[in-house]
Amino acid sequence: MRVQQMTDRQLVEIYYNGKEEGFEELLKRYKSRVFGKIMMYVKDRAVAEDIFQDTFVRAIHALKEGNYNEEGKFSAWVMRIAHNLCIDYFRGKKKMPVTRERDDYNPFDYISSNERNSEDEKVNAEVLTDAKRLLNYLPMEQKEIVMMRLYYDMSFKEISEQLDISINTALGRMRYALINLRKLIEKHQMEMTLS
Repeated sequence: MRVQQMTDRQLVEIYYNGKEEGFEELLKRYKSRVFGKIMMYVKDRAVAEDIFQDTFVRAIHALKEGNYNEEGKFSAWVMRIAHNLCIDYFRGKKKMPVTRERDDYNPFDYISSNERNSEDEKVNAEVLTDAKRLLNYLPMEQKEIVMMRLYYDMSFKEISEQLDISINTALGRMRYALINLRKLIEKHQMEMTLS
């Protein structure tokens, strides 16, 4: 069986048996999700690249030392390592991450829509810009849930494992995020319908 067809558990097993391609496939599967999560926190590409490397170095060491719990999901486990390293980074810097708009990353760029004319494109661009701006008004814990759910396509179970919270807490934060977004839309009398 080719490594691309193997489950995460099988890839860990062949890595334990000395075949490096097991870990290479795991890295390939999860590198963009892990890097995106790190960038969401640190908002600095150079720092994110360092934390990303540290994440997978720690994962390799943990696997080699037999500290990986096979009952868990590899993706949630490696994301938790990245999350903890981001927290360590901010503790070391004595500052907390600030949610702000960045020029080089816009999660709403990845929403596909079927624009039919330039007027639709203009309306859609305005709606997406407004939506992105509204996310920045949410508390970090709510914004994080929205980003993980909608832009990293993570299930609430994966989110709860990643953030070490219950599924009900994750669902509650998402609910409050949506309530807060609705209030902001009403307060600013915004039209949030894509053409």
